[in-house]
Amino acid sequence: MTEKSTALDTLKVLDLTRVRAGPTCCRVLADFGADVIKIEAPAGKDPSAGVSGARHGYDMLNLHRNKRSLTLNLKDPDGRALFLRLVETADVVVENFRPDVKDRLGLGYAALAEVNPRIILASISGFGQTGPYAGRAGFDQIAQGMGGLMGVTGDPKVGPMRAGAAVADSASGLYAAIGILVALQERTTSGQGQWVQSSLLEAQIAMMDFQAARYLVEGEVPQSSGNEHPYVTPMGVVATADGYLNLGVGSDAQWRAFCDLIDRSDWGTDAAYATNAARFENRPHLWALLAPIFVTKSTSDWVTALEEVGVPAGPIYAMDEVFADPQVRHLGMAAPVHHHARGETRLVAQPVKLSRTPATIYASAPDAGAQSDAILTDVGLSQAEIADFRARNVI
Repeated sequence: MTEKSTALDTLKVLDLTRVRAGPTCCRVLADFGADVIKIEAPAGKDPSAGVSGARHGYDMLNLHRNKRSLTLNLKDPDGRALFLRLVETADVVVENFRPDVKDRLGLGYAALAEVNPRIILASISGFGQTGPYAGRAGFDQIAQGMGGLMGVTGDPKVGPMRAGAAVADSASGLYAAIGILVALQERTTSGQGQWVQSSLLEAQIAMMDFQAARYLVEGEVPQSSGNEHPYVTPMGVVATADGYLNLGVGSDAQWRAFCDLIDRSDWGTDAAYATNAARFENRPHLWALLAPIFVTKSTSDWVTALEEVGVPAGPIYAMDEVFADPQVRHLGMAAPVHHHARGETRLVAQPVKLSRTPATIYASAPDAGAQSDAILTDVGLSQAEIADFRARNVI
């Protein structure tokens, strides 16, 4: 069995999150060894149960590994009191309710800080904790659209296209995790917790990076360019004899090396193609010249040949090909774990490597309430008290 990471093993995190953004945040902390307690409603008390799919399905297993589970009815006064008892010895609370929900439950930052001034509350929302859209439900695709990603993604002749992964959800969770770690470091000097906030909309805008800066600094509104780079040519997808290739000619020197490779050294000095500006201006014509050349060899052959002359290129994989790639296997991105119902399986590993205290996946996702007794015993409840709370469906 893989050992638990020691990097964050002194931290206790109360995880009130669901769907993707919040669980992504808590997964980072859990993979690095924090004691993450996933708090769920008792059976029959959560109208949104199953929102992340089957309990033993791929999404739940991947999002909630390395956590312990406690069932707790936060709408019951006794359930709320139990939660605040847990807060007394916790370091972090993470939630992604709509902004008003935590206050209606009496679990806003002020209420938590009154119980434990060192507590850090991380709140992830769709559009922010305040403002005209604060009350709106946040969904990844809506944030992709409002944050500018869909406007620059897809074939310009077809219209906006969503990304094939939950970019806004995942990014907001990762930014929240960064905020938590910053707040924890600051707490070492101030002794005080604070309220960390992230949202799908803000995270998506931040992920737009150079495209957003392009507008803010230059006043240019980026447009979609399909699989081609916004201003570098030839950089994009090209058909080969057996599939497709990502070609990345990123500089004039790489262009000349590429031209030598395909026995068209004259293109390297031709005024129509010698500079990136010229190639960009003549982009459609240039791609028309390159297309019949690339279909003469397989993707693998092109990747090998281009690598030898220092021109970036790579295959375009389906997911089975991703995890069959020798470099991906070397990096260990498919982490093995045992699940009590599914047996031996694999989950997506953390992409951050630490030399002494790396992240580990040491436990699969728990069933609801699997550790309720142990967690409540840790905060001083007797077996009789636990049995009473369970009988009254508080836990």
